[in-house]
Amino acid sequence: MNALGWIETKRDGGALSAADWRALVDGVVRSTVPDYQLAALLMAIYFRGMDDAETAALTLAMRDSGRVFVWPEDPRPVVDKHSTGGVGDKVSLPLAPLLAALGFRVPMISGRSLGITGGTLDKLESIPGYRTRLSPGEFQAQVQELGCAVVGQTEDLVPADRKLYALRDATGTVASLPLITSSILSKKLAEGISALVLDVKCGRAAFMRDAESARALATRMVRLAGACGVQTVALVTAMDQPLGRAAGNWLEIREVHEFLSACARGDGDPRRTAPWQDLEILVVECAARLLCLTGRAGSLEEARGRACACLHSPAPLRFWLRMLAAQGADLEAYEKRLEQDVLAPCAVEVLAPADGWVTVCDARRVGEVIRDLGGGRFRAEDAVDPNVGVDRLVKVGERVRQGDVLARVHGPDVDRTRAAARQLQTAFCLGDRPETCPGPVLFEVGPSEGGGG
Repeated sequence: MNALGWIETKRDGGALSAADWRALVDGVVRSTVPDYQLAALLMAIYFRGMDDAETAALTLAMRDSGRVFVWPEDPRPVVDKHSTGGVGDKVSLPLAPLLAALGFRVPMISGRSLGITGGTLDKLESIPGYRTRLSPGEFQAQVQELGCAVVGQTEDLVPADRKLYALRDATGTVASLPLITSSILSKKLAEGISALVLDVKCGRAAFMRDAESARALATRMVRLAGACGVQTVALVTAMDQPLGRAAGNWLEIREVHEFLSACARGDGDPRRTAPWQDLEILVVECAARLLCLTGRAGSLEEARGRACACLHSPAPLRFWLRMLAAQGADLEAYEKRLEQDVLAPCAVEVLAPADGWVTVCDARRVGEVIRDLGGGRFRAEDAVDPNVGVDRLVKVGERVRQGDVLARVHGPDVDRTRAAARQLQTAFCLGDRPETCPGPVLFEVGPSEGGGG
């Protein structure tokens, strides 16, 4: 079947064969299928959908469009985690070294910010000297030796996805569930992993605004990953308020360092990590799921205990610093940056206008403020300012007095920072009684619910 046949089949609600999907992906990579026909096909898929067999065929064809990593025999399982993105979502940063400390290999290939959603690579590149671009050989050697590496997508990894995603972005078809699923999973499958935990965000600042759509995406991804041979579980997590107390590239790196440093004291005192309770819960829950999926824990309770005990030890901070050094970070310059309270040219506090309980901290508004200050992107090619952002964020359910700090805005100049602080003020609502705030994990979709194996 040719490109016109593919378009007509999907337009009429039919299904393409695995051979058709392989031919399509080959045409994408070789540029033998014109963009106008690909755009028409994407729109047909957007309206007509794809069944599971088609989605699996497209995912595997995209995976095989470039390099697929093969790992040496080793008792350490190869695993990863993927998040659909949010504001202040820094889970991957402490999770990768924790997993390495737990005896996993973590070949984490991450992305950049777009819109209000932060990007792991942009955060890491705020560290002086850190290289997010490693050769495939360097990447594989570091994962084998150290246990973890966090890098960007190389040119030869799933090249079909880059072309298709750019067209989806230009044609209004980004929101197609099967196309989202195949895009995410093709890259993860190319890493050569055996187990995957998905963090599907849900709420004000998430791609999936409501629980029903988040469950649909989570279920589809778990089912498809299982069909492709990767044990997978999805956690649907809250993204109504930012995760942690800071959002913005460098500010999140500093927060991760403070969190891991508090954990490294190893005394298990929950007061040390109380400011980052939501972050700690998600890091432990993700690690625990991977321990269970790989058969390294007999129960979720046992897995949580092992993950928590390892987190509250010096090991994750040690692996974090080793990873930074291995990827070129200047640790002396890094430490000097950590010592400075404000790196942006200006910082302005947002103060509580009255006494009350915090009932809303709108993550979407926080993300918009950061993006508008230059900390995020309107277009993929935009540069980002690593030093702008928001920290000292209060959390829903906390009590404040008039004049207390609700947040602090770091900006590029006085006028823009003051304007951003005024805008950020509207992200907060105060009430006369405490608001019940659900925990960061809303629910789980496991292999049995997803139907995968």
